[in-house]
Amino acid sequence: QVQLVESGGGLVQAGGSLRLSCAASGSIRSISVMGWFRQAPGKQRELVATITSGGTTNYADSVKGRFTISRDNAKATVDLQMNSLKPEDTAVYYCTARYIYWGQGTQVTVSS
Repeated sequence: QVQLVESGGGLVQAGGSLRLSCAASGSIRSISVMGWFRQAPGKQRELVATITSGGTTNYADSVKGRFTISRDNAKATVDLQMNSLKPEDTAVYYCTARYIYWGQGTQVTVSS
């Protein structure tokens, strides 16, 4: 069982930056993939970015070049650096481990 807790959400103006962090209850060294998803009101949850245990990353086209995912196995954390934020990035952001374990989500709101 892995428990995930997200932090770092908030309100920011368009063009600004936020850094989300996901803290796991135990070691993440052996977890093959960790990632971030988001869900906007009235929309389905969508993938934002993933990172494998080997450091391979994958991004949704909508965030490429603006968001960066990273993981620190020693600290058992996965971060999402979000730059050049747009109003359409407004959503609840969820951390996941192996698409099985999920955090409670953190709200990101980008004002125009």
